Amino acid sequence: MFFERPDSGEIAVLVHIDFRDQSESYGPEEFVELAISAGADPVAVVTGSRQRPDAKYFIGTGKLAEIKDIVDREGAQVVLFDHALSPSQERNLESVFQCRVLDRTGLILDIFAQRARTHEGKLQVELAQLQHMSTRLIRGWTHLERQKGGIGMRGPGETQLETDRRLLRERIKSIQKRLEKVESQRDQSRRSRDRSAVPTVSLVGYTNAGKSTLFNRATGADVYAADQLFATLDPTLRRLEMEQIGSIVLADTVGFIRQLPHRLIKAFQATLKESSEADLLLHVVDAADISRDENMAHVDSVLKEIGADEVPMLKVFNKIDALADTEPRIDRDADGNPFRVWLSARDGQGVDLLKQAISELLAEDVFSETLYLSSKYGRIRAMLFEHGAVRSERFDESGRSVLDVKLPKKEYLQILARAGMSENQIEIA
Repeated sequence: MFFERPDSGEIAVLVHIDFRDQSESYGPEEFVELAISAGADPVAVVTGSRQRPDAKYFIGTGKLAEIKDIVDREGAQVVLFDHALSPSQERNLESVFQCRVLDRTGLILDIFAQRARTHEGKLQVELAQLQHMSTRLIRGWTHLERQKGGIGMRGPGETQLETDRRLLRERIKSIQKRLEKVESQRDQSRRSRDRSAVPTVSLVGYTNAGKSTLFNRATGADVYAADQLFATLDPTLRRLEMEQIGSIVLADTVGFIRQLPHRLIKAFQATLKESSEADLLLHVVDAADISRDENMAHVDSVLKEIGADEVPMLKVFNKIDALADTEPRIDRDADGNPFRVWLSARDGQGVDLLKQAISELLAEDVFSETLYLSSKYGRIRAMLFEHGAVRSERFDESGRSVLDVKLPKKEYLQILARAGMSENQIEIA
């Protein structure tokens, strides 16, 4: 990875600027958490307001001098901006501060680099880092930046900068090909689950909302969970048995965040498919967070970007142990369907209610019955086997096929339509 991290925390100065033309304003608290999650040791948070960013330094000359003084006084090793900086702004700021400057995207990339555990996760992070770095290549080797001339000094025909760009492009292409292979394997696994009619339930939500703690509590798994941003990066899937509907697959995914860099969403497209192609989304919300409404809006925005906004959703208000006088419960809509569950994943309160709500919502979409088919319904029998929907088969005294089937209700209706049959023509035990 490209960011070298010392064992101890790096001394950091944080910069957060409010712009008057922004549609929404927010404080630096989340950015401080991001910095700490990356291993930084914040010694100062510089705040201010401007009409618009300065083209050269992003900030004004007054703030520039203020930050320079803090950097020199504290011996800061890095200055972190809670904003997106252009490559030239980063270089100009570094020349003034005489230390590394990182913007919000670079900081999140660094956290992702630390959190990635699986082969796919590491590839996705490296791809995003390379794409970010490709816009920031500078002529760092002044002694090589011109093609050499003279006897014994003739170069390979390209400058060092061109060589770096070519190597970056080749590495990006290589990673993209490997990710395509991983994605095809994931698609194959997804199709296999579809054929066996196992519903997928995906946990989504703002980072640090408690998704992994809930995942562990529900499945008995041992996924890494911590009170920090982006504790989970790689998707984890576990099979979970539900009383009314049988097996489901529960997926724990990366948390979302305000201003999540677009290239990260793009790099993690394959991983996020677990959400966009799920049968049900569990939107986990930190019920005790004062910014929960804004966080929910940001999650909805990312879900729309990855094409998951049409997937049925159940909101899960977690961390009720941090709220006064709030008991576990299921909130229902006018039709009696669950749309929100209140629970505490840490204490286990209300997890049984969550499972009940999931079963209710998925039971509507799953056809699980015993069918009696005579020989004239051989085509329907064949199609059920073709869909992998038959769990067992036996024959009764009259020679009828007795099939125990389970498949999505819409697929069952499609099979009947293709055979020119209706529901009431098939005998069900």
